[in-house]
Amino acid sequence: MPVKTTKTESNNFLVQGAILAIAGILVRLIGFAYRVPLLRIIGPDGMGYYSTAYNLYAIILLLSSYSLPLAVSKMVSVRILKNEYKNANKILKAALIYATIVGGLGFIVVFFGADFFASSLYQMPLAKYALQSLAPTIWIMAYLGVLRGYFQGHSTMIPTALSQIFEQIVNAVVSVAAAYYLCEMAVRHAKPEAVQLAYGAAGGTVGTGAGTVIALSVILIFFFLSAKDRRKKIRDDKSAKKESFSTITRILILTVIPVIASTAIYNINSVLDGMVFGQSMKALGLEEETSKLYGIYTGGYLVLVNVPVAISNAMSSSLIPSISRSFSRGERADVNSKISMVIRFASIVSFPCAIGLAVISVPVMGILFKDVQDAMMASYLMIIGSGVVVLYSVSTVTNAVLQGTSLINKPVKNAFISLIIHFIILYILLFTFKSNVIGLVFGNMVFALSMCVLNARSIRRNLSYKQELIKTYLMPFICAGLMGIVVYIVYTFVLRFSSSRVMLTLIPIMVGAPVYAILLIGTKTISKNEILQMPKGRKIVNILQKVRLLK
Repeated sequence: MPVKTTKTESNNFLVQGAILAIAGILVRLIGFAYRVPLLRIIGPDGMGYYSTAYNLYAIILLLSSYSLPLAVSKMVSVRILKNEYKNANKILKAALIYATIVGGLGFIVVFFGADFFASSLYQMPLAKYALQSLAPTIWIMAYLGVLRGYFQGHSTMIPTALSQIFEQIVNAVVSVAAAYYLCEMAVRHAKPEAVQLAYGAAGGTVGTGAGTVIALSVILIFFFLSAKDRRKKIRDDKSAKKESFSTITRILILTVIPVIASTAIYNINSVLDGMVFGQSMKALGLEEETSKLYGIYTGGYLVLVNVPVAISNAMSSSLIPSISRSFSRGERADVNSKISMVIRFASIVSFPCAIGLAVISVPVMGILFKDVQDAMMASYLMIIGSGVVVLYSVSTVTNAVLQGTSLINKPVKNAFISLIIHFIILYILLFTFKSNVIGLVFGNMVFALSMCVLNARSIRRNLSYKQELIKTYLMPFICAGLMGIVVYIVYTFVLRFSSSRVMLTLIPIMVGAPVYAILLIGTKTISKNEILQMPKGRKIVNILQKVRLLK
């Protein structure tokens, strides 16, 4: 007979998800803040080198260790549910050995293959400096991923959240300082301007490595502080099932491979974009514009898109161990409840972010880019492509739903199909219609849309779940649209009195956020009971009742 899930346990993933979401937002805001001085130092060209290196680093990380937090958290959470602490400890040891091997291989591939990747694949030879600077980070991230997954499997996101925050703070400070120092060093040695910018980009990637070292240190502190309690639970483990180390290792690999395949294919489109874009620009005889346009696309458009998507990523990280426990108990009703809750949450958050980014894209990009034309180009990309925020948010959480159940291979299949569709559309846009950087935006949207549709179909067919459409998608869209009109009016009003990009960004946001909340409550898009299920829900309800927005 399955164990009944308590309300507290059922909703705990929202609390843990909120912790990661807050950390994710802070991390993205810090990332946005330090991109401003970094862009001013290395410019769009340097950002093109930086983004090229970072995208390749990301895919190697995906293939080596990015999947470890998901895989380890899923495996550990199931053992903890059954009080099998010895088996959970074996998972940790097996994962650390795995991290040593794949992290080392990733380092070797990137460090020694940097010249080939930069010159042959991306048509940006100077990106090799940034790639080589990033290589050691892959090894460090492997260990970091294992420990984050271990804590997440115990349903605590605090170590992960704090390590992410410290990681990004150090990353921000070191990236800007190292970029400035290496640029100045290149100037003193009379290096060509392109080399100066490439050195600066390498400095930016040095910050990434410094951040991961600090993050690993933070999470190791949590690990050692919890050692006494962990040893006690292992000693008291009287469970009959004792899995051998070889069995644990085999299960780990079998769990990691589908997650790697799904996550890698899901994210490889950014690497593919860079390669195809570089080749298309070469075919058009515009090689000199490649790094600049790619820098505008990645350093402006994608940076802002990733801020709200971080919330969905956080919810996904907390959802996988939670939904795995419910699924293993056979609690289909609880599984479907969590699916509904997390998809609605992603939709309610992503719609206003997408519309808001489009409306105030001009002042926001003006903060990022020093050159007016660069800022306007980035703003134009955001206006036509902001909808990808919603698509990526929903596809991310539906990926987590499938990975948290026995349908772990479904995201692999869906991502592969979406990647093929994406490649065909991208190739046509870049080579046939010669759409330049705009083709990257539309190609990105096509991929995310395909993932949403295919994931929804997989969930409906295999979990007998049907998403409610009006309150989940239509009403948040209408509320966000009305909010967007208010934000635009406020923006045009402020523009009469001030040309400050910061004021033109902050004031509309400060007005738009409460307007959207009022619209959600006033249209009953979100109910009192749903607010109560959120972290600090009771306090939120009390405040809303005091201002008479709720009865």
